[in-house]
Amino acid sequence: MTAVIYRAAQSADAAVVMAGLRGLADAMGDPFHLDPGQLDLALAKGAARAMLACSGQHVQGMALWSPFLSTLRGATGAFVTDLWVDQGARSGGIGRGLLASVRDQAAAEFGPVFLRLGVYANNPRAHAFYARLGFSENPQDHWLTLEGAALEAL
Repeated sequence: MTAVIYRAAQSADAAVVMAGLRGLADAMGDPFHLDPGQLDLALAKGAARAMLACSGQHVQGMALWSPFLSTLRGATGAFVTDLWVDQGARSGGIGRGLLASVRDQAAAEFGPVFLRLGVYANNPRAHAFYARLGFSENPQDHWLTLEGAALEAL
């Protein structure tokens, strides 16, 4: 078996990142509205970054993340928006490896960091995975979204 190599995605990897995001949306039964141009721009400007788990020429997983600054923690956080592992590679440590590679990449860029992510309430397997890694819910944190007409009215 070929070893898994974790590496930061480059601009030339945008199609691979897009394929991982589509794979995740398909697996979750989610709609997919991301335009390749949006992803290219976000990756080019640093608004989004991605880590890839590669075995030979095959990409087995991908983590999409963005940095954000926390005044409460006095550190930069890495917000993992999407974590995808190929169906045939699940339960092999790739998800953990991708999260560790996000941590390492963020720390190399920003110093001490923490990870944050969201998880669907109806995904007990993901909840159990993140709990095993030590992620915990903070009942004081509630994420709000402003979009569409309400955003335009602001």
